[in-house]
Amino acid sequence: MLPLKGIYEIAVRVKDLARAEEFYKNVLGLKEGLRDERRKWLFLYAGGNAGMVVLQEDKGDWPTQHFAFTVSEADISAAEEILKDKGVAVSAPVVHEWMNGVSLYFDDPDGHALELIALRS
Repeated sequence: MLPLKGIYEIAVRVKDLARAEEFYKNVLGLKEGLRDERRKWLFLYAGGNAGMVVLQEDKGDWPTQHFAFTVSEADISAAEEILKDKGVAVSAPVVHEWMNGVSLYFDDPDGHALELIALRS
């Protein structure tokens, strides 16, 4: 087995980089790392330097994705309210008994299914 510790980076195709940037920076609070104007890519830090989301503008057809960000359980209710206040349609908290966690689900502007998950200790 490889000694993997987690996922550091995910690449996400988006139709309009400026629109996606607005959402990921101003709604989710990700911080800009590097902008590659030539390829129309934007690298964003998620959770400090715990991982990266790379927004890649691609006007073609591609399937949407699902990915999740971790949050603390104490922050899940506040996250729900923040998303709602920013006009994002968000699910009620969903409890996952099998992994002892609670999640919120919502979509980004390109229809990618996003999740905030808090694993309980």
